Amino acid sequence: MATSIARFSRRGVASSLIRRCFAAEAALATHTDPPKPKLTVSPSPSPDRVKWDYRGQRQIIPLGQWLPKVAVDAYVAPNAVLAGQVTVWDGSSVWNGAVLRGDLNKITLGFCSNVQERCVVHAAWSSPTGLPAETLIDRYVTVGAYSLLRSCTIEPECIIGQHSILMEGSLVETRSILEAGSVVPPGRRIPSGELWGGNPARFIRTLTNEETLEIPKLAVAINHLSGDYFSEFLPYSTVYLEVEKFKRSLGITV
Repeated sequence: MATSIARFSRRGVASSLIRRCFAAEAALATHTDPPKPKLTVSPSPSPDRVKWDYRGQRQIIPLGQWLPKVAVDAYVAPNAVLAGQVTVWDGSSVWNGAVLRGDLNKITLGFCSNVQERCVVHAAWSSPTGLPAETLIDRYVTVGAYSLLRSCTIEPECIIGQHSILMEGSLVETRSILEAGSVVPPGRRIPSGELWGGNPARFIRTLTNEETLEIPKLAVAINHLSGDYFSEFLPYSTVYLEVEKFKRSLGITV
């Protein structure tokens, strides 16, 4: 009798262990991880936060408290770079690949002036000549492509030829022209109404009255040309015009 009771008890223990194993396997098979909490982003960021554009090269780069200022009707090419203390006034234009780096001092591009392709405009902490270290490009000035300007002053109605270099403290007075490839040493002054050129820049001749009258006309012509480019690079692009045309072709109400 005792033997049969022990046999039945062992069978009961074994069957209970088997049931527990199957139950554990079934629980593991049907077990699913709890849903992970979703990361929530605030739909309305702080109004004082700078809106960055990560789609490509950044056109406007704030540095500390300094934010480049561009007039509403000024044209800045999409692949140009303005950084720090840069001011671009009305009617001005900064063309493709140009860099205006105002990280150390101020850079000002005056009314109806233009900085053409691949130019580099910079400003040093201080000028060795004691003159202002900021870079000032006054109104109706044309800066030719591939030029380098550093802590210099260009007065109104001047033309700076392509591949020219203007060093710290140099001054180009009003209604003057620099030939292409000119190099103006630090502290050198280009008098008003004269044509200079060479490396280093030397006096060539006095400009005629007709030549001085053509200087602002060139700046105005480039300003008009920049207007054609400006309409192609609106803040929200012009692709909506093609979308509206496509909808009309399908008979969809716009």
